Amino acid sequence: MVQEVIEGLRSDYEETLNKLRRELTKIRTGRANVNMLDGVRVEYYGSPTPLSQLATLRVPEPRLITIQPWEKNIISDIEKAIQMSDLGLNPSNDGTLIRVPIPALTGERRQELVKVARRAGEDHKIALRNQRRDANDMVKQMEKDSEITEDEMHKGFEKINSITEEFTSKIDAMLDKKEAEIVEV
Repeated sequence: MVQEVIEGLRSDYEETLNKLRRELTKIRTGRANVNMLDGVRVEYYGSPTPLSQLATLRVPEPRLITIQPWEKNIISDIEKAIQMSDLGLNPSNDGTLIRVPIPALTGERRQELVKVARRAGEDHKIALRNQRRDANDMVKQMEKDSEITEDEMHKGFEKINSITEEFTSKIDAMLDKKEAEIVEV
């Protein structure tokens, strides 16, 4: 019984960790990364379409992303979509290929991005704590309904807390790594 709750909690924690990982890849560092453009949508036959579904994205150099559209007639639309995004990027094209140079970050901007990353991490830690509270409530209810003993309930609480600490430290490690990427010049 308690094991099912713990397995469900671990699954929820993994999903929370994956959400944070996706969110952190969108935060710009001084390096080029095709994931930076995940949020860019291009008007394609009347509907907003993810850039990755319209072109091949590559990182040939640490500060450059190249975009090879599969259809030449959408180059200007892709360029416009990147300019309209809040990424602060300035693409240029040569008729067949779009080049997106990644400008160096200022010290002030780096500090802002560190704060954004920390805020995202804190939000996901709060999500972990809420999930822990729900799991603890389920275990308490099992004990109240006489499905498990009081000892099993306390062992369940200990296991839930140890899993929570494990995932909290994983979040901290992800944040430390991202912060190091951001402040690296």
